[in-house]
Amino acid sequence: MQFDGQHEDEEVLFVFRRHPVVMRRGFIVVGICVVLGALIGMYTSRNAYTVGEFTNSFGGPVAIGLLIGLMGFFYYWIGWYYSVCIVTDQRFVQITQRGIFKQRSVNDISLGRILSVNYEISGIFETLLGFGTIIIQTLVGDFVIKNVPKPASTQAQVVTAIKESGVELDEEIPAS
Repeated sequence: MQFDGQHEDEEVLFVFRRHPVVMRRGFIVVGICVVLGALIGMYTSRNAYTVGEFTNSFGGPVAIGLLIGLMGFFYYWIGWYYSVCIVTDQRFVQITQRGIFKQRSVNDISLGRILSVNYEISGIFETLLGFGTIIIQTLVGDFVIKNVPKPASTQAQVVTAIKESGVELDEEIPAS
């Protein structure tokens, strides 16, 4: 795999995206649009006498509602699809996309500046759906990556990549 801004001597080790749960608002938009289409369809088909009339009067607004809802869903899908985290043998790159043209941010940190990598899963929703938060502590602050699928295995992959690059992580627990 290759990405924009990749160095010539840099090798991509793995890439991960956020959990699809981040598109939940898109699913809600689709649901609301379909329900509104169904309500309009119920109103317009109340005087239909044949199956064909009912199908046109009810199905048309539902189909239009579905199409409008899918256009709204597309906005959230773009944000999910183009938001990625890339771990190379030299650095960690987080690319976050919001909407189609709204905002794109790129965070880039050398693996040598990473102090520790932790994860947390909080709540029944995250436990049942298998996602959580990864916290990458660096010299300049923390990278907090929310809604990561399988955070334990992803954290282990990041730690392995850092160790294979020759960086020693501070894995001691500080005394309180």
